Amino acid sequence: MTTASDPRPRRTFAVISHPDAGKSTLTEALALHAHVISEAGAVHGKAGRRGTVSDWMEMERARGISITSAALQFDYRDHVVNLVDTPGHSDFSEDTYRVLSAVDSAVMLVDAAKGLEPQTLKLFQVCAHRGIPVITVINKWDRPGLDALELMDEIEKEIGLKPTPLTWPVGQSGDFHGVLDRRSGQFIHFTRTAGGATRAPEKVVTPDEAEAVAGDAWAAALEGHELLEMDGGDHDQEQFLAGRTTPVLFASALQNFGVAQLLEILLELAPAPSATPAVDGSLRAVDDEFSAFVFKVQSGMDAAHRDRLAYARVCSGVFQRGMVVQHGETGKPFATKYAQAVFGRERTVVETALPGDIVGLVNASALRVGDTIYEGRAVQYPPIASFAPEHFMSARAADTGRYKQFRRGIEQMDQEGVVQVLRSDLRGDQSPVLAAVGPMQFEVVTARMESEFKAAIKLDRLDFQLAMLTDLEGSQVLNGVRGVEVMRRSDGAWLALFPDKWRAHTAARDNPDIFLEALPASGG
Repeated sequence: MTTASDPRPRRTFAVISHPDAGKSTLTEALALHAHVISEAGAVHGKAGRRGTVSDWMEMERARGISITSAALQFDYRDHVVNLVDTPGHSDFSEDTYRVLSAVDSAVMLVDAAKGLEPQTLKLFQVCAHRGIPVITVINKWDRPGLDALELMDEIEKEIGLKPTPLTWPVGQSGDFHGVLDRRSGQFIHFTRTAGGATRAPEKVVTPDEAEAVAGDAWAAALEGHELLEMDGGDHDQEQFLAGRTTPVLFASALQNFGVAQLLEILLELAPAPSATPAVDGSLRAVDDEFSAFVFKVQSGMDAAHRDRLAYARVCSGVFQRGMVVQHGETGKPFATKYAQAVFGRERTVVETALPGDIVGLVNASALRVGDTIYEGRAVQYPPIASFAPEHFMSARAADTGRYKQFRRGIEQMDQEGVVQVLRSDLRGDQSPVLAAVGPMQFEVVTARMESEFKAAIKLDRLDFQLAMLTDLEGSQVLNGVRGVEVMRRSDGAWLALFPDKWRAHTAARDNPDIFLEALPASGG
């Protein structure tokens, strides 16, 4: 249990990946190694393994994917580790982008057979924009895949980071014996367990004994290690923190191979919480008075209670349950009587929390994504960016007699950031446009509108694929361009919607004096 005088250092990170790279499986494996759970579960529940405990929404369980985010805190070797879990499906990824505002580092999970995939690249762009150092894990090395050196070349070419492997695989992909620890020179030999449900036994083998254990695979690993040395592929902490290099580990989350090494590296290399910049350019030191910002709002997690949970990252000072803080946006006091830690369906009461910790504030109807709360000296943290939507639907109430419930539900979805809500005089308030990073967000909205607000909705797809920021003057020009529509987002931003990136480029070329700017993580 965290206490106000808790001296243990924090590590707060997220795992980012393309769908099916093994993010939820890795989350379970980390929890298993930290003794948070006694038996790991795989997302698809194969070979008798349980369904992943971090996934709680029925849609998640049915499809074997992560849609919502959760936060897992655990103790490991005199540290407190906060793993901010993120939606792993490409069709529900804006929440993943937002979560990256609440972490100090990221673990980029790469499928050994597929290499860097589109969603991974978009998420890396957000990390790079925010200056978040990235540790790379090549996952699924127990299955046939690409060559290890080929993967290193791809990382350097695609994202511009120099890979500096800390471990190197002994055995090609599909024949995973263990890893060569490049810093100690030792061979860490892995042994499979039934279904990968328990922690895999590891044996540290000296270099002199390794050849007898692994044969040619050890010789090949040594050769790879020497090639990396000659190419400048050794870890440099300063370069890592500056975002120029990425330490690399090889693993199989499903078999629990390499997971212990990842935990050790997180404690050793990942940055601790540090001073947070405010809107006015000042820095709020970690030992200053309490402050935090909200990076996610979620409702409907408990079917028995119409609760609303705001996830807040503690930036400075000490949070104590029951304290009364100031809400930065309204200046009004906010009572924190109910505070919880949430992982999957499991909830525990949070009494205290320190910088880097994640707190779930219950029934926080006044809090929105990006809001600041603080004690003492006022502080305002920068708002969290809204990311580039790629799918657009006009929405209307299926039953006009339920319009009030429809309007309230749409407002709730907007406040939680499930979708971006766009409006225009042309379409009117009764037919807002819902904008999403991926189409599954519309399925979530449809299901929740019916179950929580008893307001079934009808959606009609719009032929737009790209949104760009503009202003009032730009809107007046662009609304006259064929195939283009300009709408206002609920935060007041003007968004120009285009059927494709070529139409956007043409509009920008033909109207060089208007303001047009790409949104974060835009494919345009």
